[in-house]
Amino acid sequence: MNKNLKTSFGEIHFSWRKTLWLYTMLFPIFFIDFSSIQWQDIALNIALLFFTVGIGHSVGLHRGIIHKSYKTNTIFRNISLYLFVLTGLGSPLNWLKQHYFRDYWQNRNDCPKYFQYKHSLIMDYYWNLHLTFIPKDLSRYQIPKEDLNDSAILWLHKTWQLQYIIFMIALYLLVGFNSMLIATSLRTSTIILGHWYIGYASHKYGYSRHKIKDADESGYNDILLGLISFGEGFHNNHHSYPTSAKFSSKWYEIDFGWMIAWLLKKLRIIKSVKTQKGNLKPTAIAYNSTNWKLPKL
Repeated sequence: MNKNLKTSFGEIHFSWRKTLWLYTMLFPIFFIDFSSIQWQDIALNIALLFFTVGIGHSVGLHRGIIHKSYKTNTIFRNISLYLFVLTGLGSPLNWLKQHYFRDYWQNRNDCPKYFQYKHSLIMDYYWNLHLTFIPKDLSRYQIPKEDLNDSAILWLHKTWQLQYIIFMIALYLLVGFNSMLIATSLRTSTIILGHWYIGYASHKYGYSRHKIKDADESGYNDILLGLISFGEGFHNNHHSYPTSAKFSSKWYEIDFGWMIAWLLKKLRIIKSVKTQKGNLKPTAIAYNSTNWKLPKL
């Protein structure tokens, strides 16, 4: 581990589980017969992305459980948690904790290097996808006890890999080996690497409308990354309105996650949905004009 990553607030370790899972998903891609991909494979993967990333990750875990941007019943909450597991991103409990850790430090001036974005893309690939932060004092991050002690979250934390393997077996029996690899190994690798890259890029480059006072990170928006990530690429909007279920602020920012949330609200599956109206973060200061930061050539 890089000595510069040391912090008195916790320990940063190489995670064998995290690393092994990443390359366990990447390696089988070499055995996929891409010449035999059919329209059914494309349709299946579009549907899986909608349900697992759109509902499971973006709307369910991120906007709903972590940021409390709406209220819902236990059934939908648990379904969204299970759908998150089928992304292959990992344990919902670990993701919940790491999100609180990052939010806490990125909203401070004394943010440890591990949670900053002042390093290269290659360095972030190693730090983000191979290392893990273990805090000395979990209470510092004020993670709701009802989430830490939630029975569904704890059960999926213990069994998420088994749940994913069962999912792989079911797909193998239903659609065959090649289609199963496309819907699991290829899809999950794309999700893991895509989520990592969008997280990096949306903290490095793009445009922003607000500066978060006394924060190390304010985030940036990217129209293309926002489009393909169910709105997750509109990161400055999210930093400015963290409790909003709507990440987009302008008509040209297409937020599929918000469209899903809007539909779920109409179906009365979720309620008390928060938007950006009246929910601007107190420390968010608007720029006089749109602020741009582009990569140096």
